[in-house]
Amino acid sequence: MAGLRLLNLTRESQLSWLRVVILSGIGILAFLSRLFSVIRFESIIHEFDPWFNYRATQKLTESGFYDFWNWFDSSSWYPLGRVVGGTVYPGIMVTAGIIHRILNALHFPVHIREVCVFLAPAFSALTAVAAYLLAGEMKDSSAGLLAAAFIGIAPGYISRSVAGSYDNEAIAIFLLVFVFYLWIRALKLGSAFWGSLCGLFYFYMVSAWGGYAFITNLIPLHVLALMAMGRFSSRCYVAYSSWYALGTLASMQIPFVGFQPVRTSEHMAALGIFGLCQIMAFTQFLRSLLPARTFQVLLQAAALLAFGGGLAALILLTTSGFIAPWTGRFYSLWDTGYAKKYIPIIASVSEHQPTAWPSFMFDLGFLIPIFPAGIFMCFQELRDEHVFVILYAVTASYFAGVMVRLMLTLTPIVCVASALAVSKLLDVYLKDSNANEAEGDPSSTNGDNAATQPAEDDPVGLISKMLGIPRHYVRSVVNTRWLVVGSIAWIMVMFAWHCTWVTSNAYSSPSVVLASRGPDGSQHLIDDFREAYYWLWQNTPEDAKVMSWWDYGYQIAGMANRTTLVDNNTWNNTHIATVGKAMSSPEDKSYDIMVKHDVDYVLIIFGGLIGYSGDDINKFLWMIRIAEGIWPNEVIERNFFTERGEYRVDDEATPTMKNSLMYKMSYYRFQDLYGGQQAIDRVRGTPIQSSKVKLTVVEEAFTSENFIVRIYKVKKPDELGRSLESAQTFDEGKRRRKTAQNKSGKRSRKSRAGSKKQSE
Repeated sequence: MAGLRLLNLTRESQLSWLRVVILSGIGILAFLSRLFSVIRFESIIHEFDPWFNYRATQKLTESGFYDFWNWFDSSSWYPLGRVVGGTVYPGIMVTAGIIHRILNALHFPVHIREVCVFLAPAFSALTAVAAYLLAGEMKDSSAGLLAAAFIGIAPGYISRSVAGSYDNEAIAIFLLVFVFYLWIRALKLGSAFWGSLCGLFYFYMVSAWGGYAFITNLIPLHVLALMAMGRFSSRCYVAYSSWYALGTLASMQIPFVGFQPVRTSEHMAALGIFGLCQIMAFTQFLRSLLPARTFQVLLQAAALLAFGGGLAALILLTTSGFIAPWTGRFYSLWDTGYAKKYIPIIASVSEHQPTAWPSFMFDLGFLIPIFPAGIFMCFQELRDEHVFVILYAVTASYFAGVMVRLMLTLTPIVCVASALAVSKLLDVYLKDSNANEAEGDPSSTNGDNAATQPAEDDPVGLISKMLGIPRHYVRSVVNTRWLVVGSIAWIMVMFAWHCTWVTSNAYSSPSVVLASRGPDGSQHLIDDFREAYYWLWQNTPEDAKVMSWWDYGYQIAGMANRTTLVDNNTWNNTHIATVGKAMSSPEDKSYDIMVKHDVDYVLIIFGGLIGYSGDDINKFLWMIRIAEGIWPNEVIERNFFTERGEYRVDDEATPTMKNSLMYKMSYYRFQDLYGGQQAIDRVRGTPIQSSKVKLTVVEEAFTSENFIVRIYKVKKPDELGRSLESAQTFDEGKRRRKTAQNKSGKRSRKSRAGSKKQSE
């Protein structure tokens, strides 16, 4: 502060500059805390979905926006292909492309990959600023700084924003928080400017992430709550109308969204509240013109007419098909078992599973017990913005419990509400000490009598009386204010330690590069995925078609640049079920499917040798369930379980399981690795069948160093029209006869040589 005094700044200016410095430090810390993956591994794109985003961004930067917008990707979903511009949220690609162009215009020749890798950490700093602004609207700048610090290091947000996590959420969480700040600002001021600004950033959010539906329904819910509480005003009308009108019209310019805001049930709440706002505003206008009794009669009639007409119109438009009904994804949020029964493709994704309770403490730490205190504070004041915080907290808490992925939407409000509670606590215990003593210290008026007659709620006086020690000695040792402040400071230090550990060890490992620790603590990298994709790129024709489960489609296209049948877009359930049917069927049926789809290579993931649990055998049941949903008479899940209902891969596995293509490709040559000893699957923890696996329709083309990625080449049809099994049996018999002839020839030559020596 002394340096700021030299600049002749006022106290307010000094505090403002201090806040800027602290907030800048928080932003830098948020950026740096997400770089563990780059430091420990390298600058690389993580996971699965980011690889498509990176590939699309490359297309955008190399070919321009027009070609990207009209891009038909014939190398995905073969033979159907994919219209990329109409099936993607382009926000993150356009953002990275603009940043890349600006940097190159400033003569910073940065590769687009580096922009993609570091985009999420950079936007996390902006998210901290947005949290500062949002919490500042709820209380003051001190709460804002705490909210920024919390969200800057909270693992619940870091899990999707580390360096290399080039997914839609990389920019979407910043937009989510900033849109909410702009909404609160517009509501407070009743400003069409702030409402329009909120609508523009809402458009940016719609272009970036499908989670925009949370904003689309939460803001109308807030307005409805204000109406129910009798708080609807011209400020609310102006803010909501400007946001909805501009935001909806702008969002409809995204091809993937189109007319959904006026033709899907998920958007009807926002449209309905917009209409209700117009009715409420018109009602208030009539109230100023009509007598009270006439207005009451007119209001009742208009309310019944509006409610009945609106309900009838909604039912009519829904039944006629103009308004699409609720989707399966919506139902899965209210019934956790719905997706498993009716949409197994959704339930098969791990991040769509219900959240375990320990995950809340793991991702949010000490913010979890403080979070309810912040909500309680909002109930105490209950201004319009506090109603929003309460609604946000309740809805996000529910959805985060239903689906692991939605922990991401809960984290911002937990950080903001916790900041409100901690800020209030520090305000109470960091007040000026002299004023505090004058207000609450009995000795300030009674002198030494306080030592003998302490107040019941005065801990210093009680300790002084019990120990017979003068008050001022006790006060110098026991100060409740500093005990509380010190405890909070210690908890926050431990929280920062916890966040750093979680970020470093749990959320900074790219899925394409695995790591293990040796007995001496040294790190061993397992790079089987990139090894296999590089082999595909170098050793297969450019037009080769690769069949794999949909999890690996984006990585195959991004790293190996080969055509795939299915990928992570999961837009065509029947096509995915076709791959599941091929994997779960016997070889002859699988071969017909692969030939029909021009498949050249099959790629699977197997972790039985080193204990990698994310392999295809563990995902196999989902392939079966998805295929059974389309072909219930051909693929039956029950046939893959034993009579005792066990899912086994050892000698007790069912014949259906042992004869499936997935099982054979996974355990082919697995026994050979154990040199005649019993082969053990280290993931399932079970011995594998003693009889060797034979393949007839595919042949092994490549297996990675640690046996994780296995690639098989599909055999061509037999030239003589025989089945591949018959042709293979014939060739094996021919080879056996040739081997026997060679052996007999060697024996005859040896016998002739021996007889010749005897004759000599």
